[in-house]
Amino acid sequence: MGIETTTWVDLIRHGEPEGGRRYRGHRDDPLSDTGWTQMRAALGTEEHWDAVLCSPLLRCRAFAEEVARQQGLPLHVEPQLKEIHFGDWEGFTPTELAQRDGERLAAFWADGERNPPPNGESLTDFHARVSAAWEQWTDRLSGQRVLLVGHSGMIRMILASVLDLAPSRAMARLYIPYAGRSRVRLDDTEHGRLGCLLSHGLTP
Repeated sequence: MGIETTTWVDLIRHGEPEGGRRYRGHRDDPLSDTGWTQMRAALGTEEHWDAVLCSPLLRCRAFAEEVARQQGLPLHVEPQLKEIHFGDWEGFTPTELAQRDGERLAAFWADGERNPPPNGESLTDFHARVSAAWEQWTDRLSGQRVLLVGHSGMIRMILASVLDLAPSRAMARLYIPYAGRSRVRLDDTEHGRLGCLLSHGLTP
């Protein structure tokens, strides 16, 4: 099988935001000082990319802007790469939410496609929008090395597409730590695109 073009994408989750662990979704909190340290430590000084792609939310975008500026790279900000919208759950810590709405929270993690957050986004819709953006940008940046700065849920949905996993399974089973990295290789062949996960969940 002949490979016509290979695209490399390094996925990195944002570091710790101000306020610590919370169900943020579309809430736009910036990185904490610890988060900035985590992100900077996660990238090697000799690493280089051809482009940077990111979510528009500040906890992703601010670091993506720094890398793009330092390396003189084009920066692409994609609104469809936002985190899942947690609706009524946004802003609560895991402990607070477990006490406030534990039964529905457990149902979401067991099967987010059937049990979306109240007044939030269904996992099916979330996966569809992230996957569409992923296809669009990997086509547009085909043949390049790309750094994608995003969210834990967003990265899970991308890996669900690459590994052909159900969105609910990817959401429940794939662990994405702060500043954790995953690398995906996409090969365009005469028979279509083949994707593989080369590394996952690496931390500084």
